[in-house]
Amino acid sequence: MINKVNKNDSRKVRAIRVRKKISGSSERPRLSVFKSLNQIYCQIIDDSNSTTLLSASTLDKDVVSKIAGKTKTESAFIVGQALAKKAAKKGITNVVFDRAGYIYTGRVKSLAEGARNGGLQF
Repeated sequence: MINKVNKNDSRKVRAIRVRKKISGSSERPRLSVFKSLNQIYCQIIDDSNSTTLLSASTLDKDVVSKIAGKTKTESAFIVGQALAKKAAKKGITNVVFDRAGYIYTGRVKSLAEGARNGGLQF
């Protein structure tokens, strides 16, 4: 019997492998990305205190109006900029980027570029 490889399970294994090596601290928190079929979510996490400092997604009220009629990749860029703007208000400038096992292309790359454009450094 042929078993089909579940891509999401493979991604989770990659994410766990990377998470063994990187973690966010209070000086340099972790920017984590999750993407579903239609939405993209990102959050800045302080792993030393196990707290989420802030988050942004395509479902945020201020982002929804900006992404109307845009592609998913363009929406991810706008979400990255919105997250960077929130981070600047909290005084966060340096982060560790955690792509959570996703390939650094498409929406993940666009979100990272938007965050960098907004002022985050990683």
